[in-house]
Amino acid sequence: MKQNKSESGRTARQQGFTLIEVMVVLLIIGMMAAFVAPAILGNQESAELKKAAIDIQQLESAIQMYRVRTSTFPTTEQGLEALVNAPTTDPIPRNYPSDGIIQRLPKDPWGNDYYLLSPGEMGTFDVFSAGPDMQPGTDDDIGNWNLNEYL
Repeated sequence: MKQNKSESGRTARQQGFTLIEVMVVLLIIGMMAAFVAPAILGNQESAELKKAAIDIQQLESAIQMYRVRTSTFPTTEQGLEALVNAPTTDPIPRNYPSDGIIQRLPKDPWGNDYYLLSPGEMGTFDVFSAGPDMQPGTDDDIGNWNLNEYL
């Protein structure tokens, strides 16, 4: 009768993987992840900046529509909320539409509100996000004055 076991007790036909084979596979997967992860993370940051720029463009258009309908710009005190609900502080517009200018205000990609300065420091009004550092007034702010850098 033929025996299928070698001296070490293993079957003649091995099943499973050796430790070295498993380590080689893990090494290959790790190397692939090292090359792919930076590309994916870089794209996410770029997409967040682009989303903020597009949101700011849309808010800028809504502010222009506010001016067309009410003959004035919302003030800093009234803020962007004036695009959704009729302002309750002066100057209160006479011709404010009953359904508002827009339905809701977007949040920036980092979960924060957009800011309005009116009159602005860079133009008639400034609409901006504090950017990835979430601190307004820093170099990474994204505003209607520097949109071309992000679009």
